[in-house]
Amino acid sequence: LNLPQFVQLMETFVGEDISLPTVKRLIAFIKEEYKQTEEEKIEQLEKVHRISCLAQRKLLLEALFEKWDSNASGFLNLEEVDAVLSTFKEGTEKEALRKAKKHLCSRYPKLSTVGKLSPQAFQTFLELVASELTGDEDEAIDNLVEFLTTRVERSRMEHLKSLTRRKWLHNIQQAAETSGASMEPVYKAVFKALSQDAEAHGNNKKISAYIALLEENQLSPERGQILLHYVACTAADAPYVLNQILYRDMKGVSFAAVEEGKPIHVPRVQLHGNIHFWNNDRPVEERKGSLLVLPLHDARWRVFGILGLDTLRDQCEKTIFLTHEISFYQGVSHAFSKAYHHICTLENVLQMSVTALDWLYPEAPSIHTVVTYLVEPGKDETCDYALRKMITTDNTGQKEIHSSPVLLLRKENLFRDYLFKCIDSSAVICASACGEFHIAVPLRDLSGQALEIFDISIGHHQKLPPHEHKDLQKMLKIAQAACSEILKRSSEETEPTYVLEAEHRADLGHAGILFHRFMLQDLRECI
Repeated sequence: LNLPQFVQLMETFVGEDISLPTVKRLIAFIKEEYKQTEEEKIEQLEKVHRISCLAQRKLLLEALFEKWDSNASGFLNLEEVDAVLSTFKEGTEKEALRKAKKHLCSRYPKLSTVGKLSPQAFQTFLELVASELTGDEDEAIDNLVEFLTTRVERSRMEHLKSLTRRKWLHNIQQAAETSGASMEPVYKAVFKALSQDAEAHGNNKKISAYIALLEENQLSPERGQILLHYVACTAADAPYVLNQILYRDMKGVSFAAVEEGKPIHVPRVQLHGNIHFWNNDRPVEERKGSLLVLPLHDARWRVFGILGLDTLRDQCEKTIFLTHEISFYQGVSHAFSKAYHHICTLENVLQMSVTALDWLYPEAPSIHTVVTYLVEPGKDETCDYALRKMITTDNTGQKEIHSSPVLLLRKENLFRDYLFKCIDSSAVICASACGEFHIAVPLRDLSGQALEIFDISIGHHQKLPPHEHKDLQKMLKIAQAACSEILKRSSEETEPTYVLEAEHRADLGHAGILFHRFMLQDLRECI
């Protein structure tokens, strides 16, 4: 138990109407009766020390990764890292390196094809190398970090440029985590990062940028099974690009980038001959500049769209994208992918929650309303997190999805403090508020922290009838299992396992089906 969980356990045990002397007697009793053996103390200290060492190692390896990834592309070249490591200890540890690389490729199946190390894969690689070396593993990690640090030199200007770029990439992720599952703030953060970098590090280029997502072609199937739907772009290009559709049979290099899974750079579009120009108002003689198309990859390295940039609005002669710019734009595409899939995951969790509540209401008519909140990071130092009010449902079948979700801060919502206690402890909290009895229940992420909160109101009753309480417990158990499955699928590089045929369909529909799949499996286990 952490501190908030222990406090909540004690509050639940003593109840609301307990006297202060009784609380003091309970505290004295616990102090007297709680005993910890010497072995337990040592075990606890060793555990704390190990957690601290792992946290320090993670920070150390993240700093090393960032030093190597000077252009903030989000990845390192596996062969480049491998080549440098092969000279470790004058090349005497090549066998350990070979074994570590073999284990790494079995853990990350696409790595041998893609050849790129994410921060997590980089950390795993060094830990595998250290485990193959003789001697203490922590000491081996330190030696590897020291060795790799000395193999890369960065000037002060390069260091500052890298820091600035990482700040812009962080803003993209922050937009995803504080947007109430909306993509608009993410699009704005992406285009802002691209524009700022073009101005600061790209010789003040004037760029156009756009994002197109792959969709099944239901409009004109004869023109190809998939199409690219342009869902966002820089403001000046919106009249020409936004909501446009690119089919396979049209001019352009975007589908080539999709199929190859690699960036395509056209330094001079006027000389290429296979470029699709959306702005027909621009005279032919002004259709000059560079074009860059970057594929967008998910966690399993499948392409799901493209990020495009061009300099057609810039009339300067030297508008070619340089290597360091292309590397950073790859970092932006990676940051966008993480943000996009974070929001898709939240949408899936919300859709699954709605399905779960639809199942619950007929089984537990004593439940009046349920308000669903998402937990978001706080935007400043005064609060760690906030609650975003997303969906309100009731037992009459009414359902309100809040288009402009209200943000709840702890300091402004004293009567809803039970919701924040629920987040603090990641545990169920029962409380009376505004004349009604509430049950606050968390849906937890894979680390055990609250991701979403159900605020269940049961009116003036202090508890549900036994059979309704049992059905509520069943729903929450199934919803948590489905939530964990959704989170695992979004973060893993392996293909998901489908149980029901209906799970092969569209993502949002599938999230609801996932709840019924776990319910079915639970019923089978009970037979």
